Amino acid sequence: MIRVLLAEDQGMMRGALALLLGLEEDVEVVAEVGDGARVLPEALRTVPDVAVLDIEMPGRSGLDVAADLRRELPACKVLIVTTFGRPGYLRRAMDAGASGFLVKDGPIEDLVTALRRVLAGERVVDPALATAALSVGPNPLTDRERDVLAAAADGSTIADIARRLHLSESTVRNYLSAAIGKTGTRNRIEAVGTARHNGWL
Repeated sequence: MIRVLLAEDQGMMRGALALLLGLEEDVEVVAEVGDGARVLPEALRTVPDVAVLDIEMPGRSGLDVAADLRRELPACKVLIVTTFGRPGYLRRAMDAGASGFLVKDGPIEDLVTALRRVLAGERVVDPALATAALSVGPNPLTDRERDVLAAAADGSTIADIARRLHLSESTVRNYLSAAIGKTGTRNRIEAVGTARHNGWL
């Protein structure tokens, strides 16, 4: 029996997945959570074989939670499922220790097959996304450039970003300038858009 933890912030989607997975003879959904911050406590309580994580959740992202699980519950495999098939997300998921990455628009049979395969020790990646990830290349942004660019995404001023990240305004300008150059864009708005599109933020 494959013991599964489902982490998905949309209640209807989470319920539908649990129902469909529950129809499989070899799958048991042992926990359902809608907030990334609740994944690790529930995983430690229920000890699933596989955690199926959405990327974008309140509390903590699926990518952050994947790293938590690798550290705290290394026997639990992680399968990322997302609406956003962004190449950078795939690389970050694999770096965080995920065993699989699927986009949500596939059939439920693909998810069930992926559960069985990751439990058997295989890596499972959506083929189209794998091809896109290879064509886009690795994330060119440093962690700090990514932090500053993410802080700029809501239109914050240089001064606001500097205060929030405890940096000088000139340092913020330098990081933004580097991020703009590395993304091949003309300004920080375009840089944020490109970084988001590629899954680098």
